[in-house]
Amino acid sequence: MSTEEKSAAPRSLAEALRVRDDVSLAALLRSRPDLVTPVPTDLTQLATRAGTRASVVRALERLDRFALQTAQALAVAADPAPYEELLGLMAGDEGDPAVAAALPRAVALLREQALVWGADDRLRLVRTARELLAPSPQHPSPTGLGPTVREATAGMSPGRIQEILAAVGLASTHDSVSAVSALGELFADRTRTAALLAALPGESREVLDRLVWGPPYGQVTHDPAPHLRALLDRGLLLPTAPGTVVLPREVALHLRAGRAHRTPEPVPPPVEAAATHRPQVVDATAAGQALAALATVEELLKEWDEGGPTVLRAGGLSVRDLKRTAVALDVPEPVAAFWVELAYAAGLVASDGEADERYAATPAYDEWRELPPAERWARLAESWLTATRTSGLVGGRDAKDRTLSALGPNLDRSAAPEVRHRVLALLAGLPEGAAPDAESVLARLRWERPLRGPQREQREQREDDLRSRLARWTLSEAELLGVTGRGALAAPGRALIGAPEPAHPAAQPEPEGPGDKLPVHHHRTPPAPAPATPAERAAATAAAARLLAPLFPEPLDHVLLQADLTAVAPGPLERELADVLGVLADVESKGGATVYRFTPGSVRRALDAGRTAADLHAFLARHSRTPVPQPLAYLIDDVARRHGRLRVGAASAYVRCDDDATLDEILADKRAAGLGLRRLAPTVLAAQTDPAALLEGLRAMGFAPAAESAAGDVLIARADARRTPPRAAPEPVPDGPPVPDDTLLTAAIRAIRAGDLASTAPRRPGHADGADGGPAAGGELPRTSAAETLATVQAAVLTGEALWIGYVNAEGAASQRVIAPIRVEGGFVTAYDHTADEVRTYPLHRITGVAELADDAL
Repeated sequence: MSTEEKSAAPRSLAEALRVRDDVSLAALLRSRPDLVTPVPTDLTQLATRAGTRASVVRALERLDRFALQTAQALAVAADPAPYEELLGLMAGDEGDPAVAAALPRAVALLREQALVWGADDRLRLVRTARELLAPSPQHPSPTGLGPTVREATAGMSPGRIQEILAAVGLASTHDSVSAVSALGELFADRTRTAALLAALPGESREVLDRLVWGPPYGQVTHDPAPHLRALLDRGLLLPTAPGTVVLPREVALHLRAGRAHRTPEPVPPPVEAAATHRPQVVDATAAGQALAALATVEELLKEWDEGGPTVLRAGGLSVRDLKRTAVALDVPEPVAAFWVELAYAAGLVASDGEADERYAATPAYDEWRELPPAERWARLAESWLTATRTSGLVGGRDAKDRTLSALGPNLDRSAAPEVRHRVLALLAGLPEGAAPDAESVLARLRWERPLRGPQREQREQREDDLRSRLARWTLSEAELLGVTGRGALAAPGRALIGAPEPAHPAAQPEPEGPGDKLPVHHHRTPPAPAPATPAERAAATAAAARLLAPLFPEPLDHVLLQADLTAVAPGPLERELADVLGVLADVESKGGATVYRFTPGSVRRALDAGRTAADLHAFLARHSRTPVPQPLAYLIDDVARRHGRLRVGAASAYVRCDDDATLDEILADKRAAGLGLRRLAPTVLAAQTDPAALLEGLRAMGFAPAAESAAGDVLIARADARRTPPRAAPEPVPDGPPVPDDTLLTAAIRAIRAGDLASTAPRRPGHADGADGGPAAGGELPRTSAAETLATVQAAVLTGEALWIGYVNAEGAASQRVIAPIRVEGGFVTAYDHTADEVRTYPLHRITGVAELADDAL
């Protein structure tokens, strides 16, 4: 390297950032958004923030496996390290074409994220990252390498070092520094080290083989065996503490043939396709699942229409209420938790906030029900994709060993949206109609975000690797929701994540079945990134709805009534028909066709809702493709004849009936004992329970009472009577600071550049210098008296020169600026502000001081 090149080489991360262009700085701030919150005042502060421990840890955790392996190799390389040394550590002595091809990308990624700086002949890992990744007795290196000879012999006596030199055939030296250097050079020489190892007994080589890939530390007694003594005498094992020895890094690298990692992984593992189906089959299956999802959510909210389960004191559903919900939906409890959480994430259900707090549908549910089916599904799917609440955690334990309940606290996992989108993006990268092998998806995710460090691995293993669990839940939930069909990503799901439409190659036979494997595509074009802005997300959701709408069957306006008191709906029903039939009958089975059963209780429910027998007969005749069966007509007439003969109102509660014989029958029934009934008049009974409990008790005894108001009017019980006050859907918990948009990035870079100009512009020595006569310390504001400030600014107006000023705004925030004064009047200076690239006016009393810039400053 020439003298000019050496002088041009950056001496710090701040200098390396200073020579970057705006595009490169924008890429840095986009990949590490924590650096822009708040916006740094200059590039020096940006570099300082990029080197803080919290920021570096976050950046390392977001590296893929090969980039992380590259950073780990740099941590055990020389500082600085030439690119050739790094390549040797990654590819080994024999070389590896795949590693050699992938390493430039990894170095560029580390350099882009400000984890590595310097030219290729002087690569430097930022100090904090080196401290985190370099080996130490407390935190072994992920590479399995130990300390160097120089580090391991730091506390060794000079005499002992000279004894090791003599044992390996090296001449003694006059000081320990040269002795350690000679020993390190010996171990770094492949030929000489091979000869040294060849002279060892087999047992000694076995000890080295056990330590070579880590951990490099071992235990010895105060009187080691001869084969261990041979290693200690030659410095092949060095003591680090009483009874503890370590394999020096140089020796380990020789035994590893120069590799820092046992298995470098330069190429991400491919996502394998387990089976393939025709795209039409996938889309049709997904559409069927989407219809079932809509029906399930509506059934759930219908169950809670008149007031759902109570809210636990700590928040959420009780285990008993979740079981009841699962029974009502005819699904397992984990699936019921998924639907409950999905409705909550979409803003369709919430707590009512009353004293006796319960869950109920929100006003948004009524608006949602009026949307076309495809738009309703898209709303659910978009809420699922972006929600941080994770239903798969329900039933587990939190950090305080408390059970996690559905709709309760502590279910947010900020990584969930990113994992969901990434899993679907990997599916989008497969050929159209291909269902992935789940294990290959998990392997790919682990490569993209590997676990870092033993402490992190232990914590994640206790949680069974949260990202892997999120991925498994994503695959199953996407199938439940209809985002995928038969495991393959459907066209609406592809649009939902903003992925491009797949190219349709020439027709070729496609295998069908789980045993057929698709060809592996290693270099497919990656899918589009997740929609970032609200407008992009809205466009993706609308596109998904458009693609799904033609796949839905047209809603039917009829059912098939059967003599066994059932009705068969051969497909989805129109909204009005479905609503009325849902009140008049109970759902017996669901699937391609829904079977409804008419019971006395369901007919009474319709009568309670304000329908008359004549209304029900006309409704069934109008919507049935078959004649109304006689048993069903008799059932309606029989229930209607008895409906309302008993009247229940609030006394605390009472029963009245024109037929006193009916009241005698009730009093004589043993099942009425718990109601606390007593006769007040021939046609009136008083009860010691509330009206709702009295209604349920009489209905359980086989009667059909009707509730009435204080005025004696029959109360109509509508299914949609209970709604919460307006509630907003829960906000996702962000995974760190949000990625800045282009507008913020442009403004931030402009401010950083301007602040850097102000802080680094050379000043003329003079009255703004430090107290010792030298220039003011970097970052300090210039200090001059009010008279000196005014005189300097007025002179600059005449000469047109730029000034460096310190300025304190109305909020008390101090900053440095470079200005070119235009005029001074009324206690204000109007100037062109180089830091803001615009003309501004500053009160003179807020300027702390001024200094003239050197002639070549701008």
